[in-house]
Amino acid sequence: MTAQLPTIDTSGTLQLWDWIIKPLEYLHNYDRQCGDIFQVKMFGPLNRAVLISNPQLVQQLLTNDTKQFSAPGSRNRILQPFLGDRGVILLDGTEHRQRRQLLMPQFHGDKIRTYTELICKVTQDLVASWRTGETIDLREQMQSISLSVILQAVFGLYQGERYDLIRVKLIEVLGLIESPINASFLLIPVLQQDLGAWSPWGRFLRDRAELDRLLYAEIADRRRNYQPDRADILTLLIGSQDADGNGMSDVELHDELMTLLFAGHETTATAISWAIYWVNYLPEIKEKLLAEIATLGVERDPIAISRLPYLNAVCSETLRIYPVALLTFPRIAQEPVSLQGYEIEPGTIVSGCIYLTHHREDLYPEPHLFKPERFLERQFSPYEFLPFGGGSRRCIGMALAQLELKLVLVEILSHCQLELTGKLPVAPVRRGITLGPKGGIQAKVISTN
Repeated sequence: MTAQLPTIDTSGTLQLWDWIIKPLEYLHNYDRQCGDIFQVKMFGPLNRAVLISNPQLVQQLLTNDTKQFSAPGSRNRILQPFLGDRGVILLDGTEHRQRRQLLMPQFHGDKIRTYTELICKVTQDLVASWRTGETIDLREQMQSISLSVILQAVFGLYQGERYDLIRVKLIEVLGLIESPINASFLLIPVLQQDLGAWSPWGRFLRDRAELDRLLYAEIADRRRNYQPDRADILTLLIGSQDADGNGMSDVELHDELMTLLFAGHETTATAISWAIYWVNYLPEIKEKLLAEIATLGVERDPIAISRLPYLNAVCSETLRIYPVALLTFPRIAQEPVSLQGYEIEPGTIVSGCIYLTHHREDLYPEPHLFKPERFLERQFSPYEFLPFGGGSRRCIGMALAQLELKLVLVEILSHCQLELTGKLPVAPVRRGITLGPKGGIQAKVISTN
């Protein structure tokens, strides 16, 4: 007789509500009662999912892409209202592989080194605008940095009216799903009803339409004035061709640009905000980090900064304790599969639970404490520490996000002294489909230099 997957006898509607409003409590409740593998109903009674947190199970899942499991882009349909249908996240099979192969070089090797000066300059300019005594919202400020970096790296846009309009409109569109309640409009498609400009979904549709207009106008301008020697990703995409010599359509360009903007802006800003919070919340960590930075001297090479051991440990612990994404990209079982003795039927959705894996006592003792030293004491496998997912769907921009996290943190620590204000400690909460600081992170500017 086949063993039944552990589950909690709660209605799918209630589970979905808990997943939207209090996702961490929901996950910890399941983990306590069921352990390493369990079935959830939050995707509907006919579309249940299996979540796993044991590294061996995660490895089995992520190393069997295209064999026992597939990773169809259709499982990210909740993002379609933001991203469209033709971005890399929603593509499948050969199209997905070709698009990844096209984009990957833009986020690795020598190419990524070209972004170091950009990241440092954007951060320095922002810190220079802060005034002693003012209180800032760190998450809003870090959004400004990450958005400037992604607009320049992806679009090659540095300034101008359209640059300013795209910045403002993108922030407005993303802001519409920041609260857990508004996030339900993405997670529950039946709520996506246009009831006029003042309704949440109606406002979203109108703001998205304006953002689309701006993006298509930029695409049209760049096609007319194509300059192949430009280094931004939009230029690369416009000049690309498939095996039959066909270029990308305007819709494909738009959807890919939206995907890169969405994936590279909000998530990076949230991670940087958490890092700044932790080093200011725990003074002993800040002291150790400043001492390590000081060893590089005045003329600090950005690549040397990115290789600092304790800095890497602080950033890794930031991504461990509150990973921006709670789950890996969902996989679909293609054949009967055995996971820890449980038989998984074909068609079953299976996801690795990044958050629960990162909070396993056997991997990370005292997992709810922020302890960077754990990343100096041992090296974790890609199935024990996976803030960017894994397998064929691992985040393309991982290297750029890690670099930006480190450089921005060092620039702010080197040129500014902050003091956290407001309610402390800051708790994590759902922000759209990601995990961010509840109410933002408030800080008083003590001094700048």
